[in-house]
Amino acid sequence: MEDTQVRDKIRNNSAQKKHISDKVMPNFFLLMASLSVLTTLGIVIILVTDASKFFSAVPLTEVFSTELAPLRKDPSFGILPLISGTIITTLIAMLVAVPVGLAAAIYLSQFASDKLRRVFKPMMEVLAGIPTIVYGFFAYSFVTPLLMKIIPSLQAKNALSPGLVMGIMIIPMVASLSEDAMNSVPEIIREGSLGLGATKLETAFKVIIPGAISGIMASIVLALSRAIGETMIVTIASGSSKNFTLDITQSMQTMTAYIVEFTSGDAGSGTLGYYSLYAVGLILFIFTLGINLLAQYISRKYREVY
Repeated sequence: MEDTQVRDKIRNNSAQKKHISDKVMPNFFLLMASLSVLTTLGIVIILVTDASKFFSAVPLTEVFSTELAPLRKDPSFGILPLISGTIITTLIAMLVAVPVGLAAAIYLSQFASDKLRRVFKPMMEVLAGIPTIVYGFFAYSFVTPLLMKIIPSLQAKNALSPGLVMGIMIIPMVASLSEDAMNSVPEIIREGSLGLGATKLETAFKVIIPGAISGIMASIVLALSRAIGETMIVTIASGSSKNFTLDITQSMQTMTAYIVEFTSGDAGSGTLGYYSLYAVGLILFIFTLGINLLAQYISRKYREVY
């Protein structure tokens, strides 16, 4: 009789605890999941609110012009120099990161032994953990002097050096994600290709890469988004020239570098220059959002289901 009462008490206590935890913990998990969503909404609201003050005072014809002089007595806020600087440094970075990253991914997934892959891949991914300010000083103090010996007309601050170093920085992203996509192709397909007489290289280019194309494209687009949003490397090595030029040997300013320059105190709070930061930030946000949506579209459209 006494044992039965104890069991009933334990059962009741367990049921009560389970009931409380089942009610409390889902709400806690929902709160944690909502933090990132609420933070994103807060950022969007602040950007749109303050950017609207800029766009209500500056006509769009001036915004999309090539003259940028925000601190002049008669200021001008053409952002095309910032957009061209961002696009040019990003393109240089992608010209480095995509071929090198894909070659590394093909080697790791198709030709490297398991032992070598376990050693080589973590070492390569160490590059992703280096602070970007270190990359910036590397571009300014090592890459630029080296390039000046090859290109005498290269200025001390230029778009070429930070573009190259950004490409080195995002190589692990392209290589690691692409290698994971290639390894997701079923082994039976790979063995079938080899069994039909194809070489490893033919299997890689005609079977594995087409089968992993959605993951490869997603890795490239994500790397593109990372390069567009990079700040410290271009701030240190690219300079702050606001001239509209396509010459990669000259100094250029990107959108992120412009924001860093003005948030350091050059623009007084409440001025038109201050609100221009939010306008540039909003355009940058739209850029990266569009690229991320493109990555999701490509990943879903070309996804192979085995």
